[in-house]
Amino acid sequence: MSYTALYRKFRPDTFSEVKGQEHIVTTLTNQIKADRIGHAYLFCGTRGTGKTTVAKILAKAVNCEHPIDGSPCNECDVCKAISDGTSMNVIEIDAASNNGVDNIREIREEVSYRPTQGRYKVYIIDEVHMLSTGAFNALLKTLEEPPSYVIFILATTEVHKIPITILSRCQRYDFRRITIDTIASRLKELTEMENVEAEDRAIRYIAKAADGSMRDALSLLDQCIAFYLGETLTYDKVLENLGAVDTEVFGQLLRHIAADEVTAVIHQLEEMIIQGRELGQFVTDFVWYMRNLLLIQTSENPEEVIDVSTENRKLMEEEAQMIETETLMRYIRVLSELSNQIRYSSQKRVLVEVALIKLCRPEMETNLDSVLDRIRVLEKKMEQGIPMMQAPASAGVSQQAAPVVQSTPEEKPEKAATQDLQTVMAQWKSIVGETSGFFKKMLQNSDPKYNGQTGEPVLYVVMKDQILGPKCVNDPEYKETLEEIIRNRIGKTVEVEILLAEQHQKVGLAQISVDKIIEENINMDIITEDDPEL
Repeated sequence: MSYTALYRKFRPDTFSEVKGQEHIVTTLTNQIKADRIGHAYLFCGTRGTGKTTVAKILAKAVNCEHPIDGSPCNECDVCKAISDGTSMNVIEIDAASNNGVDNIREIREEVSYRPTQGRYKVYIIDEVHMLSTGAFNALLKTLEEPPSYVIFILATTEVHKIPITILSRCQRYDFRRITIDTIASRLKELTEMENVEAEDRAIRYIAKAADGSMRDALSLLDQCIAFYLGETLTYDKVLENLGAVDTEVFGQLLRHIAADEVTAVIHQLEEMIIQGRELGQFVTDFVWYMRNLLLIQTSENPEEVIDVSTENRKLMEEEAQMIETETLMRYIRVLSELSNQIRYSSQKRVLVEVALIKLCRPEMETNLDSVLDRIRVLEKKMEQGIPMMQAPASAGVSQQAAPVVQSTPEEKPEKAATQDLQTVMAQWKSIVGETSGFFKKMLQNSDPKYNGQTGEPVLYVVMKDQILGPKCVNDPEYKETLEEIIRNRIGKTVEVEILLAEQHQKVGLAQISVDKIIEENINMDIITEDDPEL
């Protein structure tokens, strides 16, 4: 016997088996039990949500000889004939290929004949929006006043293309996208029935990739099972088979983009292409990933609006703090435009590379959000100490007329003592506030430390981010920028050392009170303000 695809093998036969459309199932079963059956129905909604399936169940239910709680029994001769497709009472028409006036005229002639078996003759017209204007006009009169034994069920994915005159003659039912939880639960049941071992994480990813379509979910599951026949279906295997990318890769890529590291971004894209990842799916998933970051930034309870594990959500919360909301919205806009362009392009890789370079180089665009991102880049360059160009002399003004000002050599500020570190510590938040852009984000996620063993007036800044932290450690301009801000604040020079967390453990730094450091080095007691002897 030939193999039957999962979406056909497990197509629902009764209303109780229909998942995710309870609002429609309840209405239809109540109509059947109360014998208040309409003459024309319009089922609209996205693909794979059950429009045709419910239409066939309804056709069986209204003709069933022994209905059970509004659902067909699937045991009587009428139900079996409809299920096998041999019934003369249920006529399925594909409007995509039968969309002319002549096809509708044939229906008008056929409705004059009563059903040979059962109570109703049911016409199921799929993709009804494909009918021509003339065909719609030919259908109007029959649809408005059909014989008592005729029921029309129209199904469409594009309800906006149907004339209002047709809509007003039908009971409209909107099929919703099926939730990820509902799809995952159904897939779990089917894998157990098929004796297929599958990880919950793998099933949930397939449910998410289906985008609200149960049929798409079953097709994807069928594809993954066939590829790894006889093996346990794991999350990594699903990613490999569907050409998808893991969330961790998106996090690394976003960090490189935030740091304007074009070379690292292109190298990471190259690795994904070598692994066989599908670029269209990569762009879609990356947009969804940044959409989740945006919700984390703007929502009071992000765990209620994003569907990720607790571990991944914590990582995403850290990444959301590194990027400003306006920048994130620009990223989403650029990639959304790319998603539309890449669909029919023969140079997908080139388009993706150009888009990623745009994310790293906002000066390539002229949009308002890119201007804001360009300002961020300029602030970053200024904080790194790039010199400003001097303006040229104004026309008509002699350079010789400019007065010569005798510059006096600046006095070098005094080197900070150990007790000055207490002042720096007290003003740390405002010192960080004077920085901007990437460096500011990194300082907000760092800890200022002291070396209690030596007592030297050195400020150690420990970076927690192990991916972007080395950029601050290896670039001396960040160190010089922070030293200059502190010097302007307290009027003294403080030596700054930027370390990574692992280096901090080797050095043995700790959050030691500065008062204790002073006491150990000066060999005298520290008298505080609340001392009763004062």
